Amino acid sequence: MKNTIKAITFNLVVLCSLLISVIGKTQNNTTEPQEYPKEQWSLKDSGALNINQRKIDKLFDLSFSDLSTQAVVLIKDGFLVGERYAEGYDENSQGTSWSMAKSFYAALIGISIDRGEIDSLDSPVAKYLTYFNDERRDITIRHLLDMTSGLEMPDHEHENMFFAADHLEYAKGVGVEKKAGLVFEYNNVNSMLLADILQQATGQAADVLLRERILNKIGLTDVTLWQDSVGNPLTYCCIDTSARQYSRFGLLFARDGNWNGDQIISADYVNETFTQVWDNIGSGTITQKRGYSMHWWVSRYDDQSVIFNASGKFGQYIFVDRANDIIFTRITKYHPQEGPRQDWGLLKYINWIGSVDFRIGLAEFLDSVGLIKIEGDIKTPVTLADGTSKEFFTDYQAIIDALVDVSQP
Repeated sequence: MKNTIKAITFNLVVLCSLLISVIGKTQNNTTEPQEYPKEQWSLKDSGALNINQRKIDKLFDLSFSDLSTQAVVLIKDGFLVGERYAEGYDENSQGTSWSMAKSFYAALIGISIDRGEIDSLDSPVAKYLTYFNDERRDITIRHLLDMTSGLEMPDHEHENMFFAADHLEYAKGVGVEKKAGLVFEYNNVNSMLLADILQQATGQAADVLLRERILNKIGLTDVTLWQDSVGNPLTYCCIDTSARQYSRFGLLFARDGNWNGDQIISADYVNETFTQVWDNIGSGTITQKRGYSMHWWVSRYDDQSVIFNASGKFGQYIFVDRANDIIFTRITKYHPQEGPRQDWGLLKYINWIGSVDFRIGLAEFLDSVGLIKIEGDIKTPVTLADGTSKEFFTDYQAIIDALVDVSQP
């Protein structure tokens, strides 16, 4: 539930932490500019950054207790301070984001507000999407980003949309179920509608905007931005790149939207993004209640630490600790497909059957008996059993504790 007093209190905590950091640097006569990666990340030993290597090892060991882990990367003060990869993978191996992509595309809303293309977060969606001028007319952009739109919410959370040929057409047809602004419901349709809002507000496709306005500017260029079968950018999922590259996006938010002097996203928008709106959100997989705000999840929000994260369905994460300038990225094992346009091949005749988990299992079975080849016959992001998290979810609280401990003296 929204708690204004609590939000103000913790914002003051974060502000004080940042001021202490700045004052400390001034007192030590440290005038060095902040470090940003160029084509590659600069490396720095943990000791040089006043981090106990045993704490990093503990964080990595916990992460790799789950065999689905493909890679983890730890960034501190703009330096690559540690990374680890599963056997057969390296720093160039790509993963897929699943819903981490929501955080990427939500950032474009802030940029469009900065540019005057969108009036504000509280603008009615109907101002940009005329088909919302019905019972959905009271829904605002903020409602979409905070997952409080009140749009119809089935048990499958609209994951069925992923198997549709035209994801945007699917999203357009979802009606109202309850009054906007009252209930948190993690609804993929909210995020898919960002594709059309950005298209109508700017005249450009969201994936084109993401490349031009963010990714190219931060050097995140080795990337696949997935589209549905008819070419709509998937603004609720599906960005393929490496763990090192995902970490660039985390650093952008850790640095208040600034990249080496270029204010890509306004600091005000980043601050609003990193203000917890919803808390105490339960999960069917993660053994810790979390918070949410503006298409980011909240892992920890107390007087000791404030950690937000971009999060993917199968255990993909970009954790951001702004006060300590730390990014921790973890991705799961992935079998890259040729993109960027989704093509289900022969699976389109059966991918409407049963639940999402059933369809994945059926596809794996058909692949195992040679009737289809997941790697070759279809083109879509896919996470198989080897990339589906288990221990990372059950150990989530211990992992966050370990991440917090990395920054402690």
